[in-house]
Amino acid sequence: MSLPRRSLALAAFGATALPGLAQAQQDPRLAPRGTGQANAPVVVTEFFSLTCGHCAAFHRDTWPRVKRELVDTGRVRMVWRDFPLDQVALMGACVARSLPEDRYEPFISTLFQTQERWAYAQGRQTEELARLAALAGMDRATFDRVVADEGLRRGILEQRLQAEQQFQIRATPSFLFGSRLHSGNLPFDQFARLVQETRA
Repeated sequence: MSLPRRSLALAAFGATALPGLAQAQQDPRLAPRGTGQANAPVVVTEFFSLTCGHCAAFHRDTWPRVKRELVDTGRVRMVWRDFPLDQVALMGACVARSLPEDRYEPFISTLFQTQERWAYAQGRQTEELARLAALAGMDRATFDRVVADEGLRRGILEQRLQAEQQFQIRATPSFLFGSRLHSGNLPFDQFARLVQETRA
């Protein structure tokens, strides 16, 4: 999904938050999230937004096979980078990063599988997200603290700005295969071919 006009407001919010960056970036919740062997020959980094329909399509249709055939077999390590396109995606990213690390990937997969139910539930996004967070083991008091945590929000937005500047991210999902960037929902065959080209 190309960066919408509303994302500019997020970028501006992130820019004004820079004075608190050093403290925010020390938050362990902002540490890299990924899966696969640390010494895998290819590292693929995905930049995604939890409210992006193309990202949801990748995680619904392609990611299970990538995990089964490329990650679980030791050929690829997958790393995820939050690139929220709106405030709802930012809220979801805060919740996902506040869960125990081993629950991160199952939770974002659940969010993508149920995207229509929570991300576009006008006026009910917070309640729907709280319900899904509860299923992942986060009680309501913790959820409320997380979504109100300005330091965490600043940290995620600063990481998004860094990705935009360093890698020229202009759409979600975007995938970094080594140093090569590809944007858009990649089908499995193309994803596997890019992995092979990167390894070669």
